Amino acid sequence: MLSPVRTGPPAGATLETLQRLHGQELRLAHLVDAGLDRLPLPGHGRTLERWRQLAAVAAHDLSLVKLFEGHTDALAILAELDGPEPLPGSRWGTWCAEPPDARLSFESTGRDGRLRISGTKAWCSGAAEVTHAVVSGWDRDGQPCLAAVAMGQPGVSVTGQGWRAVGMAGSGSVDVIFDQALAEPVGQAHDYTGRPGFWQGGIGVAACWFGGALGIADSTRARSRDSSDVHRQAHLGGIDVALSGAAALLREAAARIDARPDLPCPELALRTRLAVEAAAEQVLRHAGRALGAGPLCRDVVFARAMADLPVYLRQSHAERDLAALGKAVADSRAEPPWAL
Repeated sequence: MLSPVRTGPPAGATLETLQRLHGQELRLAHLVDAGLDRLPLPGHGRTLERWRQLAAVAAHDLSLVKLFEGHTDALAILAELDGPEPLPGSRWGTWCAEPPDARLSFESTGRDGRLRISGTKAWCSGAAEVTHAVVSGWDRDGQPCLAAVAMGQPGVSVTGQGWRAVGMAGSGSVDVIFDQALAEPVGQAHDYTGRPGFWQGGIGVAACWFGGALGIADSTRARSRDSSDVHRQAHLGGIDVALSGAAALLREAAARIDARPDLPCPELALRTRLAVEAAAEQVLRHAGRALGAGPLCRDVVFARAMADLPVYLRQSHAERDLAALGKAVADSRAEPPWAL
């Protein structure tokens, strides 16, 4: 396994101190070396605390939180499925997208339970920055599986292909080519989507969307304090309504997960993700109309967030998720969660 790189954070560093020290140059390595990646695991009684930290990083930089969320999700997956113990200071990606034209094959080496993985993996966020990754692939029997792979070995090539977007450009979500690279299995076939943590982690992504919207909202609020423009005030009111509802759902979801962490929660995850997505879209609309072109053209942090968030939101499956939630509500014999 590759030895992790250390960057030497200041003693007792917090997210706020790292932000002051590095500004927009804050990177995943700084967060990991400061120990800020050791978040409470989902469903262990402090799920909301986990999501708050994700949201805080997202409010600072959405491309950074894409890497941070993937890293912390990988740590949660390894813990839930009894995977290999991560080395101190190691930085992980979670690369489990399965487009039909980019799939990995897993072959047993016949010794020590290890695997050889081959193929192209798409959407590998932070590929140039991480030391390891949890990747999805397919075994000889066509079963979906997971593996943990070290990046600094022969047979792993990080390309510059697969990402041309302006939004989320800093996430570096490129293609990675594996050619008989050594890996360790994580869990059993079908474990990735079959475990409760799959849905819990999906809401964690929504917490990142929420944090991105929160950063835009905070900037809009700061620019509106001395304004007497009633239209700007109305847009800020719309932002407040959108974010307050999304925050309430995230808090409720965290409480429900901590109460029954062993239960898969697809409907809860879909409902929360879709609500946060809708709220974030409202924030984007209100912020742009409230502030006009000035910050979009002259404030690099605000402009980047406004470009990044719509791309990040497309990790949602949009109408497909709405249809899945609607079917679950229609088929359920339980009362929908609409009553007060």
